[in-house]
Amino acid sequence: MEDFLKSLDKLPLKVIDKNIPIEAYKEISISSNNEELKTFDVSSSQSWEDYITVFLQKRKAEVAFGGYLEVRDIYKRSTYFNASNSEERNIHLGIDLWCKKETKVLAVLDGVIHSFKNNKNHGDYGPTIILKHELKGNVFYSLYGHLSIASIENIIVGQKIEREEVIGFLGDNSVNGDYSPHLHFQLIVDIKDNKGDYPGVSTKSNLKFYKKNCPNPNLLLKLPYEI
Repeated sequence: MEDFLKSLDKLPLKVIDKNIPIEAYKEISISSNNEELKTFDVSSSQSWEDYITVFLQKRKAEVAFGGYLEVRDIYKRSTYFNASNSEERNIHLGIDLWCKKETKVLAVLDGVIHSFKNNKNHGDYGPTIILKHELKGNVFYSLYGHLSIASIENIIVGQKIEREEVIGFLGDNSVNGDYSPHLHFQLIVDIKDNKGDYPGVSTKSNLKFYKKNCPNPNLLLKLPYEI
């Protein structure tokens, strides 16, 4: 599947406003190894938004991106990820693109709406859309999390979607799971019976499965990683 995904296009595919040039994207780390995250209250969505805003301003950028298989401490703030009697879920399975609320969200490729849902748990996706793609005999899915409420109000399952079509907009912290505005973009090979939702964070013991079932989204986005 990885070779297939990589071969779909030689150029970067877009999942947010196509008018934002690739030069305006800057990689960010929000892993547990980032010492800057110890300088503010990571349980506060407003503090996160302030941090992201300064990060972008310093680099004269519009989008901060990264996070695939990143080990993060941010999930400690929510019991949804870490019940006291369970293994910690803290390994991120998608790529995050941090930018302004109401930024346009685009379909990465032609497909249909597989499902959608407002996932309301604290720290969850909030409004979420999942697309199904069938290309060259391969079936896979793309997930778009942390959208606005309006993004899921006038869509239907089975609706055809074209590559780079606007499918929604980024939500703010009042609806997106209590985060600074960003898109969680994830690929899924076998979605099983999941609808409008799919795990975006893994435990260490389940990582082998999820790494295979959720290949690196950068095979499509081709963003310039440096870290």
